Amino acid sequence: MRIISGQYKGRRFNPPANITARPTTDFAKESLFNLINNRMDIDGCTALDLFSGTGSISYELASRGALSVTAVEMSERHIAFIKKVITDLRMKAVRIVRQDVFRFLESTAYSYDLIFADPPYQMEGIETIPDKVFAHNHLNRGGILIVEHGAKTSFEEHPNFTEHRHYGSVHFSFFENTDD
Repeated sequence: MRIISGQYKGRRFNPPANITARPTTDFAKESLFNLINNRMDIDGCTALDLFSGTGSISYELASRGALSVTAVEMSERHIAFIKKVITDLRMKAVRIVRQDVFRFLESTAYSYDLIFADPPYQMEGIETIPDKVFAHNHLNRGGILIVEHGAKTSFEEHPNFTEHRHYGSVHFSFFENTDD
């Protein structure tokens, strides 16, 4: 895996074999960030990376100038790897929270400009992620929520849904906060 753009462009990192996360492919990640860049300026934004896994999205956001990135992950092994990478790269913008994502969304009072969620594709409750984000006002006005998911999941009926894109087996659903 590599960081595609920004301050840490080209830096590679290889998760150890005991990491069970399914990282977003470089091709899908590059396409995703092209879409994000057409909608908002990452430089100076606040971001939330739910189900962080290897931390790949968090590193990319920090590399592109995000003011702060909160990475939420439950696995100690994954957190140890993320800590190692952010220490090696001296990333100051990334903060790690070890907590269940659904509990985090219920308990935090923070809101963000960009939220990315990459839950396990077969996870029970994946369809509730946008509802929880919007019910608790976690997305700033004009902000973007992106949920990565498999082909069997559809968010097209959600009132904040704006777009669906797919790259091979990787699907991204986009939501916007347009509330006044």
